[in-house]
Amino acid sequence: MGKKKEGKLSSRMLDGVERVGNALPSPATLFFILFLIVILLSFVFNKLGTQVTYDAIVDGKLEETTVLVKNLLSRDGLVHILTSAIGNFTGFFALGTVLTIMLGVGVADGSGLISALMRRVALNTPKALITSVVIFLGIMSNIASSTGYVVLVPLGAILFMAFGRHPIAGLAAAFAGVSGGWSANLLIGSNDPMFAGMATAAAQTLDPNYVVQPVANWYFMFVSTFLLVIVGTFITDKIIEPRLPAYKPDVKEEADSVTADEKRGIKFAGIATLIYLIIVAVLVIPTNGLLRDPETGGILKSPFMNSIIIIMMLLFLIPGIAYGYGAKTLTSEKDIIKLMEKAISGLSSFIVLIFFAAQFNGAFEYSNMGIVLSVKGATLLQNIGFVGLPLLIAFIILTAFINIFIAVDSAKWAMMAPIFVPMFMQLGISPEMTQLAYRIGDSSTNIIAPLMPFFVLTVAFFQKYDKKAGIGSVVSTMLPYSLGFLVSWIIMFIIWYLLGLPIGPGASIFY
Repeated sequence: MGKKKEGKLSSRMLDGVERVGNALPSPATLFFILFLIVILLSFVFNKLGTQVTYDAIVDGKLEETTVLVKNLLSRDGLVHILTSAIGNFTGFFALGTVLTIMLGVGVADGSGLISALMRRVALNTPKALITSVVIFLGIMSNIASSTGYVVLVPLGAILFMAFGRHPIAGLAAAFAGVSGGWSANLLIGSNDPMFAGMATAAAQTLDPNYVVQPVANWYFMFVSTFLLVIVGTFITDKIIEPRLPAYKPDVKEEADSVTADEKRGIKFAGIATLIYLIIVAVLVIPTNGLLRDPETGGILKSPFMNSIIIIMMLLFLIPGIAYGYGAKTLTSEKDIIKLMEKAISGLSSFIVLIFFAAQFNGAFEYSNMGIVLSVKGATLLQNIGFVGLPLLIAFIILTAFINIFIAVDSAKWAMMAPIFVPMFMQLGISPEMTQLAYRIGDSSTNIIAPLMPFFVLTVAFFQKYDKKAGIGSVVSTMLPYSLGFLVSWIIMFIIWYLLGLPIGPGASIFY
C-alpha cells in the first residue's frame, strides 16, 4: 500500500513537471523571446551607463579594455539587427558542420548499415555480456543522432527476451545507453561540432581568435564510455531487473537475424572502411603528410584537424554507400541523394532553431551584455571564493536540473554558453572544460526528462510489455541510472580535474 501511494505521489509530481514543461514555448520561440528581452535590457543598461573594465586578449596580447552596454533600440542598434540577420544565421559555426556530417550519417543510417551492425554485434554476444553490449551499443549509437532511440531501444527488449530475461530491463538498459550516455562515445558524433560551434561563438566574445574543436572533449568522452557501461550494467542487473515482476510474453519474440544481403553489405562496408582509413593514414601519419601542418609537421593545428568534419562525414558516407550496394538497399546515385535529402529534412527543426538562436547570440554579442555579465559574475564568484572545482560541480548540477524542463540540448547550450563560457574563462576555466561540465549535466537527466522528444516513444515501448506503464513508471525505472550516471560522472570529473589531464586533443582544463 505504501508503495502504491508513493507511486501515485510520484506520478502527480511528474504530471506537474510535465504541465510546467509543456507550458514553455518551443525552443525557437523561446529564443525569439530572449532576443526581445536582450533588446529591452540593452536599452535599460545603456541608459544606466553600465560598463566594465577587464583584461582582454587583443591581437594575442592582454590589454585593459572598457566596455559599455550598447543600446539595440538606438539607430545604430536597429540597423545592426536588420543588416546582420542573414549573416548571423549563415555564419553560425554549428550550422555548416552539423549539416555536413549529417550527409554521411544519413546515408549510413538510411542504407541500413548502422541497424545491421548493431544487430549483428548484439546477436553474437554471450549471455553474460548482453547487458554491457546493449548499453555500449546505445552509447555508440549517438553518433547517428536519434537512430538508437528508434532501433536499439526496442531491440534491447527483444534481445533480453531471447535470453529469457525481462524485456523492460532490456528497454531500460538500451534507453540508459542511448540517452543517458549521450555525452559519451569512442568516436566523434554529430553533436560534437554543434556544441563546439556554440562554445566557439561564446569564447570569441572575450578572445576573437579562440576556436573550440569538435574533438575538444574526446579523451573524457572515450573513458566515460567504459565508466557508463560498468555503472549501467550494475544498475540493470542488480537494481532494475530484480525488482521487476515476472513477465509472461503473449507471443514469442525474437530478434531479427542478419540476412545474407546484409552480411554481404557489411562485408562491402568493412572493405570500403579499411581502404578509406588506409588513405587517411597515408595522408596523416608521415611527418610530411599532406594533412599535417606544413610548417611544424604537427597535427593539432593542421589541415587534418581543420577538415575533421569532412573526414568524419566520409567515414559514414563511404561505408554507407558500399553497404547499400552490397545489401541491395541502394541501386543508383539517386538513392544516395534521397538519403542525404532525408537526413537534412530531419534537421528542419534544428535549422529553424539555429536561425533564432543566431539572432539572439548576435544581439547578445553586439550589446556587450555577455561581457558585462561574465566579468561582473566572475568578480562576484571570485569575491565569495566560489571558483574552480566547486563551481564546475555546481554548474553540472544546475544543468542537470534545467534539463528536466528544457530537454533540447542544443537550445540550452546556445542559451547558456554565451553567459557561462566567458564567465568561466575569466576564472581561468577553459571553454572546453565548461562545455564538458555542461554535457555531463545535460546527459545525466535525459532519461528522466518527460519533455525529452523521445521520452514519449520510450513510454510506448514500455507499454508494449506493461499495459499499465506510464510516465511515472518510466521515470521510476530510469531514476537509478540517472543518479548513478550523474554521481559516477562527477567523481570521474573530480579525479580528472585534480590530475590536470587533457580532456581532448589540444584541450586543457584551464584557460
